Amino acid sequence: MRDQIQNGDHDVDVQPVLSRPVAQVRGGREDVFDDAWNGVEAVIRLDAAQFTEEALYGLDAFSHLEVVFHFDRVPVEKIETGARHPRGNKDWPLIGIFAQRGKNRPNRLGVSRCRLHRVDGLDLHVSGLDAVAGSPVLDIKPYMAEFAPRGEVRQPKWSTEIMRDYY
Repeated sequence: MRDQIQNGDHDVDVQPVLSRPVAQVRGGREDVFDDAWNGVEAVIRLDAAQFTEEALYGLDAFSHLEVVFHFDRVPVEKIETGARHPRGNKDWPLIGIFAQRGKNRPNRLGVSRCRLHRVDGLDLHVSGLDAVAGSPVLDIKPYMAEFAPRGEVRQPKWSTEIMRDYY
């Protein structure tokens, strides 16, 4: 399946990107709901068919991880491609899907930063990962301070309100 998109003055072929999960979230929260993720502890278990413990060498020297995962419980018919009120709250403005971090995204990808407590074999013990039990993990990276934004970070008031009880 190939699609064409307009890129400036010419069309570009776009091919689907296939990803194989590298791990799965074990434990933690079973139910899908927002807020209160800070105290949630979970295990990210690497796929033993693809990896050995060697893939995690040195990761225990980092305090935090960046985890890319798939919102696999979002049905395809619930995917948003336009604008919506975040969390359905009409008090907040109509916001385009790429200006928010909701789970009903076109490719259903989540990105989370979480605390790494320890590495045990193929298991990463973490807290604050906002992915539910069973979520496929597509990538794991150590969080490095140098990847944080440089300069002042700006965001609208509604986003500060929505994140008040998230972690």
